[in-house]
Amino acid sequence: MSRNDDDPPALRRKRRSWALDEKRRIVGESLEDGASIAEVARRYDLNANQLFTWRRQFGLDLAAPQGRAPILPVTITPDATAEYSAPGSTGQMEIVLADGDRIIVWADVETAALSRVVKALRR
Repeated sequence: MSRNDDDPPALRRKRRSWALDEKRRIVGESLEDGASIAEVARRYDLNANQLFTWRRQFGLDLAAPQGRAPILPVTITPDATAEYSAPGSTGQMEIVLADGDRIIVWADVETAALSRVVKALRR
């Protein structure tokens, strides 16, 4: 939509300029504990994006990660799952299905057999 000087004053949008102190005060409010960017922006009849821009201009880019996690070496190996549980292991696992049916699996269950059962239940 282009602006026409013949438009009534109510349709013309006036560009505001903000003093540096006003910007600092508004940005300060947005940094208070529990402050909502959207609420602060509405209070001053601002677009929230403008408030984010001011925060960046003041060096307060809070969306940037504060610290980086270290990169750790990773080795990918073929699946080394044992076919059987360790001898002498005891215990059981109970699988409860959505309709309430239960499947009890003992420690000596074959991994391949259990995998087939689980895949069949997914269908």
